Amino acid sequence: MRNFSESLSSLSRRSKISLQIGLDMTSIALSFMAAMLFRLESLFFLGRSEVWLTLLVTVVATLVTLQISGLYRALVRYLTSRILATVAKGAVVAGVVFYAAGLYFGANLPRSVPIIFGMFVFISVGGLRFVVRYYFRRPLRGGKQPVLVYGAGEAGLQLLNALVHGREYAPVGLVDDNPNLQGMAVGGLRVFPPGQLPRLVEQTGAQVVLLAIPSIGRARRREIVSQMAELQLEIKTIPGMADIISGKAKISELRVVSAEDLLGRDPVAPDAELIRENIEGKVVMVSGAGGSIGSELCRQIITQKPEALILYDVSEYALYASGLELTETATRMKYQLRIVPILGSVQQVRRLEKTITSFGVQTIYHAAAYKHVPLVEENVVEGIRNNVFGTQAIATAARNAGVESFIMISTDKAVRPTNVMGASKRLAELICQAHAQERSGTVFSMVRFGNVLGSSGSVIPRFRAQIEAGGPITVTHKDINRYFMTIPEAAQLVIQAGAMGKGGDVFILDMGEPVKILDLAMSMVRLHGLTPYIAEHPDQIAPEKGDIPVCVTGLRKGEKLFEELLIGNDPAPTRHPRIMTANEVSLPMAELTAVLERLFAACERFDVPAILAILHELPLDYVPTSDVISDLLWGEAGAVLTQPQAVGDVLG
Repeated sequence: MRNFSESLSSLSRRSKISLQIGLDMTSIALSFMAAMLFRLESLFFLGRSEVWLTLLVTVVATLVTLQISGLYRALVRYLTSRILATVAKGAVVAGVVFYAAGLYFGANLPRSVPIIFGMFVFISVGGLRFVVRYYFRRPLRGGKQPVLVYGAGEAGLQLLNALVHGREYAPVGLVDDNPNLQGMAVGGLRVFPPGQLPRLVEQTGAQVVLLAIPSIGRARRREIVSQMAELQLEIKTIPGMADIISGKAKISELRVVSAEDLLGRDPVAPDAELIRENIEGKVVMVSGAGGSIGSELCRQIITQKPEALILYDVSEYALYASGLELTETATRMKYQLRIVPILGSVQQVRRLEKTITSFGVQTIYHAAAYKHVPLVEENVVEGIRNNVFGTQAIATAARNAGVESFIMISTDKAVRPTNVMGASKRLAELICQAHAQERSGTVFSMVRFGNVLGSSGSVIPRFRAQIEAGGPITVTHKDINRYFMTIPEAAQLVIQAGAMGKGGDVFILDMGEPVKILDLAMSMVRLHGLTPYIAEHPDQIAPEKGDIPVCVTGLRKGEKLFEELLIGNDPAPTRHPRIMTANEVSLPMAELTAVLERLFAACERFDVPAILAILHELPLDYVPTSDVISDLLWGEAGAVLTQPQAVGDVLG
């Protein structure tokens, strides 16, 4: 049978159409004989010439109808049930022509015969195609990986059709929690309740489950995945409904369910007024426009119809990639705005002032920052220059140029910081607060939130790479936890928070519940259909315990066990349910400026101990996790004779 199918497949398109016409002609003739025999119960009609003339006209008319309807343009291998409508048209025409031709030629046929004949034509012509389709598809199942499809709705049916045409997966069962679908057959497969998954896995040998529920919420997705946690199944999903509708993705583009799919929350509908308040019809500038948060801010900004969007970034490639993507999006969506990429550092105050005044910037989102805790801990001077003096430069430029709104992106690590990065971001907040107290025409506000899913340096991409490399996964502490939010939700909330700013506001985003990083690592392994196990040390790997070891390595430089979002305990609600505002400690500009001058001088001298001492002086609640200076160049420069100098030695 396989050789026969291959021989048919090798025929030219013209030969295949001729073969179909020949088979249809035979099917119509046999349908005629079967209808006459069924009604008359004898074959005496075969000797009458008027009957054969009637049949000839009917066959020709039916074939012409099928040709015009497009039946012979369809590829049999990829036929769907929609083709039955075309066959039905041909069957109706066959019955009508058969009756009319019988009257014309005086065949004296029983009135019921044309009806029976039309039914037989529909069954034979349509059924023959589905039989052939089955034999064409059956050889492709060999070597395919058996999979279960979770979701028997419209998306599940579309996925089944896509899988049948593909060469990788063979669907062997459907699962759905809708009791109205359970026990039914969809696409030729029976629909089972979720409770039958263990039995289905055992019977079919399926090790992959495909989620075909594109519109499902994150909470429900977490619930479904947790039900399969102990089955050691690889769980993949189709793209989201928004991507399918917009044409960004096809329903057949499967990917492994990621931690991002499970950790994020279902977003609250944005407040349309807040979203457009600082953007619509205005010139908007984003510093750090090529970064994770900055680029997402830009994506959402262009949908609100600004007059122009200024992209400011020190990274040439990041700026190029972001600008190219935004330009293509604006062209595709027919957005009327100017996108301007400006290459420069936020430490260059003159370039900032020139950029702001040249384009008449009205709103600034300041997202440029060094945010990787261990790296900033090892590069203290550059971290302070960029995060502190970069903020001072762009805030001063904005104020001098009369920018309407300045929104700084802060971090939860600025709350009672244990590292230089967090201390630098809290100091940046103090700078914005001091500018706000000067009562200029610029409204300064800050938005503080935790980790975003999928950002550069995030733990999730690192875990994913470690899993793909076969492990081990490294977790710094068994009890460490973090807040997580999706990048789109964070950017959307930042825009809305900034629109509520009155001057000096510290907005805090509701991050939901913190996530234990060890649990996150274990669940990511299970999502790949593998078994995780705890190994106290990378040298203690035991393959008999599982597939991927999870090793606890100890806290990194400056790392905290638990992150916080509030310095005080009195957050106030805002008009948005996921945005709060806090009343934080601030310093007047004159007092802060004097400290910043000493801090700048220490940076110029590359005096790391003096920098850290100044951070201790300020109201930052800075309490480092270690007294040892970790800056790499400080130790290499020979500023200490043997061991890195302790901060306590400088302060005492």
